[in-house]
Amino acid sequence: MTARTLIAHDIPALTVEQTGREAFHMLNDYHVKHLPVVDGGKLVGLLSEEEIFNHKLSSPLSEHDFSVLPLFQVHENEHVFEIIKIMGDHRLTVIPVVDAEGQYLGLVQQNDVLRYFAHTASMTEHGAVLVLEMPRRDYTLSTIARIFEEEKVNILSAFVTSNPNPEQVELTLKLDRHDLSRAIASLERHEFEVKETFGETDRSELLRERYDALMHYLNV
Repeated sequence: MTARTLIAHDIPALTVEQTGREAFHMLNDYHVKHLPVVDGGKLVGLLSEEEIFNHKLSSPLSEHDFSVLPLFQVHENEHVFEIIKIMGDHRLTVIPVVDAEGQYLGLVQQNDVLRYFAHTASMTEHGAVLVLEMPRRDYTLSTIARIFEEEKVNILSAFVTSNPNPEQVELTLKLDRHDLSRAIASLERHEFEVKETFGETDRSELLRERYDALMHYLNV
């Protein structure tokens, strides 16, 4: 999944001819806290609510000095993981998408990224969630996957979370089985520490309820 496929075509960019007041109204209309600013089809900046009120609302956006503001953007072929990283690091509600020449193509909205993950198999498929904690030097997904394969358990998704201790990592796995007793016993025989498991029926129902709530929030 790339940035181009996630572009929200129903949210327009601001132009340098528009005023701060118009920009503020557009932020409210589209329920976002940032909007791209373009000049002749080129992206020149990403305007925030805070930046709008640093200038007169009656002044055109061309009076803003965008050169002193960070220009957050992604190229059209960037993977969704890079989009998430930039948006998360800088708390962006949208991020502009440009082509190789810097031409503005559109924007990716925070809600569309959430919707993408809400529709992935790891969210919609039934199964258990298991969290392992281990020294970073011992992390080898192929070894862990082989243990699950021996117990006829398939990994639907996996992601690594950094630990406050830089020498440790957490590995969160979504699996296609609820009963993980044999797999957990096998992991422990291989000296992997199982930190948490979420595989009970009530937990699955809770996850389904949260998924439905997310869908309702995203108006799906």
